[in-house]
Amino acid sequence: MYFVVDVIAPVFVIVLVGYMAVKLKAFPASGIGALISFTNNFAAPMLLFRAMLTLDFSTALDPKIIAPFYFAAFSGFVLGIILARTVFSYRPGEAVSVGFSALFTNTVLLGIPIVQRAYGVEALPIVFLIIGFHAPSLMTVGMITMELSRRDGRPLSVALLDAAKRIGTNPLLIGVFCGVTLNVSGLQLPKVLEDTTAMMVQAVLPTALFGLGAALTQYSIKKAVLPAAAMTAIKTLMHPFLAWLVLVPILGVPHEISRAVVLLAAMPSGINAYIFATYFNRALDVATSTVLLSTLFSVFSISFWLWFLS
Repeated sequence: MYFVVDVIAPVFVIVLVGYMAVKLKAFPASGIGALISFTNNFAAPMLLFRAMLTLDFSTALDPKIIAPFYFAAFSGFVLGIILARTVFSYRPGEAVSVGFSALFTNTVLLGIPIVQRAYGVEALPIVFLIIGFHAPSLMTVGMITMELSRRDGRPLSVALLDAAKRIGTNPLLIGVFCGVTLNVSGLQLPKVLEDTTAMMVQAVLPTALFGLGAALTQYSIKKAVLPAAAMTAIKTLMHPFLAWLVLVPILGVPHEISRAVVLLAAMPSGINAYIFATYFNRALDVATSTVLLSTLFSVFSISFWLWFLS
């Protein structure tokens, strides 16, 4: 138990500091968006860029490692939509937004620091590969599903064009692409750029965690508490369990690799669930409540999986 506390306590303390800083007006609420933008658009892409520089693709690009994470994620997405339609009586477009709340994982703000503290930097290459596919694949599937589901949607060609634009302009993917390109080319990073990117990387964890805590002050739990609780259960319980089931008993992936994937799957819903809901103006209350509830509940779910995987 001490190991669990030692890993996750500092992470959530920084989240709490960010939350209280805004609540006590020690940090301006108007600066939350800028702080998260800095993390997602500059610092985190630098982290992914440097990770790709030294990655051994001959061993890391193994579908047996990556596929279980996404199989479990999309299973939760489908179940979330079904529950939203049948149990909570949401309309088709709203149901997609509700299901998306159980699909998108907080891989960057919480996933990276917790996995790194738990299993060291040697576990991060697999995490980075999952993150590389995460935003484009999930956003693309979510957008296409939304356009096929909502009655007032635009033509599918427009949705596909929007998805392509998001993929091509996603800063995280740009960082991955640049790192992979330099890795494959065999070229060395100049000393000045080596030092510059290393300095940027040091800013990722504290700003990401502080920004997440600050952002949570903007969310509130209202009448959407029941569907949000259901999506929280899918995200923090079903997702890691299915990933573990496929990785370990079925595929027999080594423990040193599978534990990082399962722990990443146990992370709560990411802020992009809220962004997705606002983009389509569907089920915003469920998205915001799920982000908040899943983040709070993940203290317990992450603790369980850290104990189980140890």
